[in-house]
Amino acid sequence: MTHFLKVADAIEDRDPKIKVWVKQVREAAYDTADALDMYMLRLRYHHSATFCTFVCKVSFFIKTLKARHQIASEVKGIKSRIINISVGNQRYSDMYGKIEQGSSSTYSVLPWYDCRGDALLLQEADLVGIDKPKSHLIQWLVDDDPHLKVLFVAGAGGLGKTTLTKKVYDDATVKRHFQNHAWITVSESFKVEELLKDMIRVLFEHVSQPVPQGVDSMDANSLKGIINAFLQQKRYVLVFDDVWHIDAWQVLRIVLPECNHGSRVILTTRNVDLASLASEEYHGMVYKLKPLTPKESWALFCSKTFKENSCPSYLEDLSKKILAKCEGLPLAIVAISGLLSTKEKSADEWERIYHGLGAEIEGNDKLMIMKKILSLSYFDLPWYLKLCFLYLSIFPGDCLIDHWRLIRLWVAEGFVEVKEGMTREEVAESYLNELINKSLVHVTKFRQDQRSKAYQIHDLWREMIITKSREQNIVTIASERGRAWPEKLRRLSVHHNLEDIQESICFTRLRSLLVFSAIDSVSILSKLASLGEGVRLLTVLDFSGAQLETFPHEVVNLLNLTYLSLRATNVKMTPKSIGKLKKLETLDLKETNVTELPDEILKLKHLRHLLLYRYNIDDQIYFPFHCVIGFKAPAGIESLLYLQKLCAIDASVSIVLREVEKLTQLRRLFIVRLQKEDGTMLCSSLEKLNNLRSLSIAAIEEDKIIDLDSLSLPPRLLRNLFLGGRLEKIPHWIPSLHNLKRLRLRWSKLKDLDPLQSLQDLPNLLSLELSAAYEGDGLFFKAGGFQKLKQLWLVRLVGLKWVRVESNSMPLLEELYLRDCKLMMELPSGVEHLANLKYLEFSDMSVTFVSNLNRDLQGGDYWKIAHDPKV
Repeated sequence: MTHFLKVADAIEDRDPKIKVWVKQVREAAYDTADALDMYMLRLRYHHSATFCTFVCKVSFFIKTLKARHQIASEVKGIKSRIINISVGNQRYSDMYGKIEQGSSSTYSVLPWYDCRGDALLLQEADLVGIDKPKSHLIQWLVDDDPHLKVLFVAGAGGLGKTTLTKKVYDDATVKRHFQNHAWITVSESFKVEELLKDMIRVLFEHVSQPVPQGVDSMDANSLKGIINAFLQQKRYVLVFDDVWHIDAWQVLRIVLPECNHGSRVILTTRNVDLASLASEEYHGMVYKLKPLTPKESWALFCSKTFKENSCPSYLEDLSKKILAKCEGLPLAIVAISGLLSTKEKSADEWERIYHGLGAEIEGNDKLMIMKKILSLSYFDLPWYLKLCFLYLSIFPGDCLIDHWRLIRLWVAEGFVEVKEGMTREEVAESYLNELINKSLVHVTKFRQDQRSKAYQIHDLWREMIITKSREQNIVTIASERGRAWPEKLRRLSVHHNLEDIQESICFTRLRSLLVFSAIDSVSILSKLASLGEGVRLLTVLDFSGAQLETFPHEVVNLLNLTYLSLRATNVKMTPKSIGKLKKLETLDLKETNVTELPDEILKLKHLRHLLLYRYNIDDQIYFPFHCVIGFKAPAGIESLLYLQKLCAIDASVSIVLREVEKLTQLRRLFIVRLQKEDGTMLCSSLEKLNNLRSLSIAAIEEDKIIDLDSLSLPPRLLRNLFLGGRLEKIPHWIPSLHNLKRLRLRWSKLKDLDPLQSLQDLPNLLSLELSAAYEGDGLFFKAGGFQKLKQLWLVRLVGLKWVRVESNSMPLLEELYLRDCKLMMELPSGVEHLANLKYLEFSDMSVTFVSNLNRDLQGGDYWKIAHDPKV
């Protein structure tokens, strides 16, 4: 049945009869998998007896008789259903053969290529057609009118409203003109308090100030007061992206002070009526976005489809026919280009794609045309990517999808195939890269090592995958009022609460429960508990951010769980009964108050990701030494042989460091409170961890030395290295880490030698932080050094007086941070050589240093950074 579904998936949407049939087979396959898992659960539950005697065997047989009978009856029922499905569709095998034959041209696994440029859907769409509107809007924003003015960028989905606005917002002229900047995403289902809290966080983060205490518990009026007071004396530019309703604007306009400083507000909206109405209240302007012209459309299409090459003459007519369907919509053009760029450049193949767009498209409804084009890109996906893509509907529309959370969920759900030489997580990452490169998933955040951190999908994609996911009973969203609920829920996503769920809904096949911003998490758990055996097949339980004070006792009876997340809850203790969850692969207790795990955790032999640490940070700029609180692991952790991530072990229990050497599958290791005398033992273990990619080590106290000199064979695949604590010298093995992309040294207090000498030749280093890491008076960045570096932090270097940058040093540097280096009197010499610099930040520097940056000061330093976009 599974193989049949993989093949039939390619053409089920072409014929309504096949679609109905495939749905019947899919439900039968679901029920078969459920019956098998329930069989394993029920018999495993009774399997504690020792079958050493005839009496024990008989006893076990009698105890499980009822369970065996129930499962036998269920299997017979499924067999009967399959026969009926086959007969009803006139010879199952013949039809199956036709489907297999008919899908041979479309059912294929397309190769993926790691080209991140193709991933940035909206960023790519801005390459043509926005120069004039961008220039016009910038001029309007920075004019001399002192009144508060509001700009509305309006138009249908897919026209590029957000893209244009982001380019205007990021422009150097705009950055320099306004003192404060903030970008707030509103979305259709906004909540007033959460929107205001987001505004406060963004505003205070921009000026590197801590968020006022008690914000999380304040009511809407108090939050409005904080924002209004913050903006009173400043010239600000605020962007509110994706405003759907007049109610949202009514909330926002109240907090905006009219203080005659020339402040500006930009709103993007699909609601042109809202824009016209609201603009009349202020000195506003409505900019209605228009589709691309035929010339602009052709330029965008060719650049995305053929990359650096021009369109072959034999494909030109077909290309223009396909392009005409896009009606000048950038999103649709990028979507169809992403599809065509992976296809064979033959007239036959493109003719097939053109006719696949459907002659049934009637009228000029641009949204329907775009959905057709988007759907074509979806149907072209191999079956395994369709399932992964539809699963994204489980996240709320305004939710940033964390990279590793998504990877672990896909693995836990069983979506990822096993491939030789790769972990399931690595296979899942390749799936994600395929979706990115096909412009179906949009990267919104990057890590400091330039890897993807978080994602979103376009609203139009989200609408489509919610519909498809509902049809196939992949995900049910609890907050979708008025929707018909499936007979058997399989995956439930709760965006607010469970009050909408009908009492008659069947939970007996529920496999996954994810809760987002639940108002009353306890009631959800109580409802689960009341179902008793009904939720025994639950595989994924994600209560991240829920209002929980204690570990839910109901959870330990969910013996099928492979994924459990209580991240960012107030849970303080993990019960011994957690040892019952023997299938568990991910245990995420990050940002909870748990500091110790019971010995029973060692029974979880399949554990792959153990995340348990929290940050104790009040100041977002300067992290205290003990900013990370880890957990005390029980002796015997070496038995968890499948662990890939272990964060963060309290190394005050020395025996654990010796055991780590057995965990050869580790990709990430985080150790806190390391003692100097344990350094040799740790080095011995690290030499055996050949798969390690990320290593973080913190000493037991700020003035205690980290002794890592005995490490002779460092993990060769290491990409991230964080060391917190005193170093007598730079470890001799760091310069040999040719894969290292990110290096952070904090509280190292190096005295004699310039640390840059041994680091400058690291060939792939992208990010370097020296925080209280060096006590000398100067740093010299030599020509030819740090050729890949993009980010540099120099923080709390108490003796630092000068920094010199030679030409052709750090040629790719984009971000430079100087914080609390109070003996520095002037900018780094040679900073003007850094042609790619986009962002400079100076915090807590000397008065003389700041004075020298006055743009009106003759002979000052301002000329060195006048060309930089944001300072």
